[in-house]
Amino acid sequence: MMNKPLLLGTVFAGCALISACGGGQNASRDQIRAVGSSTVYPFAKAVADSMAKSNPDIKSPIIESTGTGAGMNLFCKGVGAQYPDIENASRRIKMSEFEECAKNGVDKIIEIQVGLDGIAFAEAIKGPAGFDLTPVDIYKAIAANPFGKPNTAKLWSDVNPALPKEPILVYGPPTTSGTRDALKELILTKGCETDPAMKALKQSDKDKHDKICGEVRTDGIFVDSGENDNLIVQKLEANPAAIGVFGYSYLEENVDKLRGLTINGVTPTYESIADFSYPGARPLYIYVKQAHLDAIKGLKEYVAEWAKSWAKGGLLTKAGMVVAPDDVQAKNAKVVAELTPLDPAELK
Repeated sequence: MMNKPLLLGTVFAGCALISACGGGQNASRDQIRAVGSSTVYPFAKAVADSMAKSNPDIKSPIIESTGTGAGMNLFCKGVGAQYPDIENASRRIKMSEFEECAKNGVDKIIEIQVGLDGIAFAEAIKGPAGFDLTPVDIYKAIAANPFGKPNTAKLWSDVNPALPKEPILVYGPPTTSGTRDALKELILTKGCETDPAMKALKQSDKDKHDKICGEVRTDGIFVDSGENDNLIVQKLEANPAAIGVFGYSYLEENVDKLRGLTINGVTPTYESIADFSYPGARPLYIYVKQAHLDAIKGLKEYVAEWAKSWAKGGLLTKAGMVVAPDDVQAKNAKVVAELTPLDPAELK
């Protein structure tokens, strides 16, 4: 008897060819659909536009900015025309997400690291200009319960006397965003684990550790600003005393309006992200369903277009993405050429 994933893939291939698998959401598609990260969104659009120009017989892909987490949820729901072909992600897929995908028949996923980005902390050009932050400063400022105690800090100087006597107000990403996950992993947890007791807690009670180290304030000091990072830029312009957290590319696009804040004395720049000296540097990914490659017109070409676009000085660099190291580029170019599925043993 044919197993479930193979059966789903076979039925879907038939749908793509003859549009006979039902109407509405279940009808076949002649257009690529991608969901996921707001950080990856402008890069995915640039690649889509480039492919459409060089392949006029292929419709430009539909790219939706849903956030990495919400996108993963949509991506993992199943194989078929009603489900997305690609997930754009500003963090790596989690083992729990891979397992959820597999449970729904999405058991062969191609992972491609397309470049680098950074979680940038920024203020308006007219801001206080006195912020030289560390992960522990940020953790003490926006964690709900820093080191296990309720957060009562109101001013940045309450966190660190060397910081300005300015009210703490941080506009940042929502829980559905990969940027929020990276903020937790790269900045908040690092600040939290400067306390040996918190570092030890990770071994004795991981759930409690994640709660203390990763949860942010809900008292209006950290403001969830949705998946539109341009909205954070606008809010910073309107309130120069505030700080924003978003992908580095949005900072680079708005250098006439914003100033990047240093973390551990390192300013977010192309170079500091490329060499990972900036603490907020992170890889960016796309995930592709192998079962959709032959069923959706243009999907293979779109994936190949990413590899054509990620060289230094290429399309993605011009769009603000930081180029991955040479060895990472070579490894992922091979994945694109061979369309090799991800080995789940590599995941946490």
